[in-house]
Amino acid sequence: MNHVVNGQMVPVGGGDPIPLRSELLSIGRRDSCDICLKFQNISGMHCELSWRKGFWFVRDLGSTNGIKVNGTRVMQKPLRPGDELAIGLRRYTLQYSLAASAEAALEDILTEAEDISVPLMEKAGLSKPRRNRDDD
Repeated sequence: MNHVVNGQMVPVGGGDPIPLRSELLSIGRRDSCDICLKFQNISGMHCELSWRKGFWFVRDLGSTNGIKVNGTRVMQKPLRPGDELAIGLRRYTLQYSLAASAEAALEDILTEAEDISVPLMEKAGLSKPRRNRDDD
């Protein structure tokens, strides 16, 4: 396993940055997690970060309070440098360098993810846009 630091998670509002030292990192309240966050609103196995093709990718592991990227709840999503990742109620800014070769791959994945997130009927103008769950 690679132990090169590929960036860090910096707590929003201050605190010690968390170095991202492996290509696959489990995050949660359990002591066995690579990044252990001992807070009540964090699940035992909350989410994981994986380093793929030169960028970070986050995936929810069935947590109770979920994850958000830049304020939007997601189940999984590629992360750009500077994105804000909320794990439960804890917020972090992801800081890392994106290689030029990874930038095109990341943009392709993000575009593809946006395309499939909107139902086809809505894209065609045959149904009303869904309300954002956070608007309730």
